[in-house]
Amino acid sequence: MADTLLLDQANWDLVLDASGDIAVATQPYSLAQDAASAIKTFLGEVYYNTTIGVPWLQQILGKNPSLGAVKQLLVAAAETVPDVVSAQVFLTAINFRAISGQVQVVSASTGQTSAPVPFSVVNPQGV
Repeated sequence: MADTLLLDQANWDLVLDASGDIAVATQPYSLAQDAASAIKTFLGEVYYNTTIGVPWLQQILGKNPSLGAVKQLLVAAAETVPDVVSAQVFLTAINFRAISGQVQVVSASTGQTSAPVPFSVVNPQGV
């Protein structure tokens, strides 16, 4: 049961709380936000472990995968977050260059279901 730094949903950047301190997200929202971060991670992007991440450029963006295959990859990424027992992904927009949607997770330790957290991914290569 870990808290995480709260990110602005539109810019995916840190936000401040009412006191001017960096805001913190708590469970179950923190798990869903971490799952969205896992979904947004490109395979090979994490320099200390290039084996984690979603194969966005290799299999999704600029390709023509089935929606089922995309959802399966995104759910698998979300379920790599510690304490996430299951995840559900809702795609709201998909095209050749970008995908957006929401992820909702269930905590293994509390059984709580999170509110949906939005995510979006755009091909940085513009292809």
